[in-house]
Amino acid sequence: MALPHGFLDELRTRVSLSQVVARKVTWDARKSNQGKGDFWAPCPFHQEKSASFHVDDRKGFYYCFGCHAKGDALTFVKETENVGFMEAVEILAREAGMPMPARDPQAAAKTDRRAQLAEVMEEAVRYYRLMLKSRSGEAAREYLAGRRLSPEAQDRWEIGYAPDQRQGVFQALTAKGIAPDLLVASGLCAKPDDGGAPYDRFRGRIIFPIRDARGRAISLGGRAMDPNARAKYLNGPETDLFDKGRNLYNHGPAREAAGKGLPLIVAEGYMDTIALSEAGFRGTVAPLGTAITEDQLRLMWRISNEPVIALDGDAAGIRAALRVVDLAMPLLEAGKALRFAVMPAGQDPDDLIRGQGAQSFQKVLDGAEPMVGLLWRRETEGKVFDSPERRAALDKTLREAISRIADPSIRHHYGEEIKQRRWALFGARPKRAPFVPGAKRIAPPAVPTSAARQSLLAMAEGEAMAQDLRTSVILAGFAMHPSLIRTFESAIERMVVPRPEQRDVQEALLRFSHGQDDALDNVRTSLESLLSLPHVRIAPPIRHPEDRDTARMCLAEEFAKLDAAYGAETEIRDAMEDMEGLADEGLTWRLAQAAEARNNAGRSSLDDAGDLGEDRSALSKHLQRLIEDQVWIKKKG
Repeated sequence: MALPHGFLDELRTRVSLSQVVARKVTWDARKSNQGKGDFWAPCPFHQEKSASFHVDDRKGFYYCFGCHAKGDALTFVKETENVGFMEAVEILAREAGMPMPARDPQAAAKTDRRAQLAEVMEEAVRYYRLMLKSRSGEAAREYLAGRRLSPEAQDRWEIGYAPDQRQGVFQALTAKGIAPDLLVASGLCAKPDDGGAPYDRFRGRIIFPIRDARGRAISLGGRAMDPNARAKYLNGPETDLFDKGRNLYNHGPAREAAGKGLPLIVAEGYMDTIALSEAGFRGTVAPLGTAITEDQLRLMWRISNEPVIALDGDAAGIRAALRVVDLAMPLLEAGKALRFAVMPAGQDPDDLIRGQGAQSFQKVLDGAEPMVGLLWRRETEGKVFDSPERRAALDKTLREAISRIADPSIRHHYGEEIKQRRWALFGARPKRAPFVPGAKRIAPPAVPTSAARQSLLAMAEGEAMAQDLRTSVILAGFAMHPSLIRTFESAIERMVVPRPEQRDVQEALLRFSHGQDDALDNVRTSLESLLSLPHVRIAPPIRHPEDRDTARMCLAEEFAKLDAAYGAETEIRDAMEDMEGLADEGLTWRLAQAAEARNNAGRSSLDDAGDLGEDRSALSKHLQRLIEDQVWIKKKG
């Protein structure tokens, strides 16, 4: 629905960000200055011990210097409560005592319908819990006791029982005045094809309520008591309340536990989730009768940066793990990962804990391997690579898998890790043979030609130095012109800074941008170290601190050239990895040509600090054309 003009501004004015955030964090009294609206705490979005999460109550913004989370009160509620924009507005409006604007009639009707269905589900949960404690639930109680689930645990998880009756819940709830069409719409009952009265969907099953992140009952899961039942587990159908691909079992409690530092564990089903949670692993969730979906994976990453997928130690469990690997590869981002804890053969987490205790599962959890390990195992286990053709096929398969990773930095690190594992599998790179008296001498490699010495490979050290100097110029330039920091804030965040004094200045710039006025004074030593460099001292932003427009143009240009250098490095590095073992006699010449073009495009204000006359757009297009033409690959014909 559309909000009236000025509503959000008034809402942000009425709500104190520090009060909203205080529900999720404990302020660091030593760093915080509450009188000035300056608050610091450990970040609620990632696990840490230091207080790197900053709230500026006067400006109404927060920023984490660790994970770079940032936003206002609405953003904070959306991220921590896992709700949509309008739900976040409603939550804050209630706190501020502001009535929500009149809703669109159609949207209001849909919301009211969902509220009705949620009430129906709560009635059903109460009915099934009563049935578990009745005479008809005796067999179900015995089964749960055999699974070492105490009556107290059954109450905590609101477990119930659906008697094997055609219209048990239907008659019970319609007797309370609930309309039959609501029972069908909620998924509790189904209509027969012949048009007769609705019948119960869950019969002769142990019932597990499914709740959303806000704690509302949205569906049910049922485990059959009859071992010959067509489906061992049955979930409710998709309804206006329930989308099984967008929800997780135990979502709300697991999110709270993960926020307190416990690992987020993804189990296979209800009983595994309950067993793990009762054993102390309270940050456990499970998908709802389907393989993990993309939406569920994104939900997990909103709870924890590195969920642990705990899967059964059988062939089906490994296949499920590999499906998750394929799903996650294109979605990977820096800081967002998965680990896999594979159970001993033939066991699931519940079996392991009941048989050997919680410490046995903790050992499996401690040994969880990263995603790249499962990818490598899939392509290598049980296979023989005793010929060049088989090894080439492995290289091709792994290259195709890694190419699906969108983030270039992660793709590079996957390539490095695969390369290390490949060397370990096939043997280390050959070393020079030791000298044996009387043996035939093998001629040493030829001295590189002058063209080769000028290639991109040989010039790596010089290029790194140039980039380091350009990074120092940028950081020092913003320190001299702090009014420009907010304009370039996102670019400053993305900078890769290799040296400690550069990182100190980078973080100080971001703190200054978020209202910490003394941030740059606190890193004076690191800043003086950068300003002592000759190339930095002669750069226009440093030489002319009064000329803001020139500084802005120079810093924008330096950022563009730094990005171009990073892009060229990444593309050429990937190309070199692809070419490994396949070089021909024209390689040196092609790399020399690429180096010359790179040098032409890379001349910057570091070489001539006063020159701003370059056509940066033309240079950028030229560099892009070189990359697209892949000048390092020999063309046929």
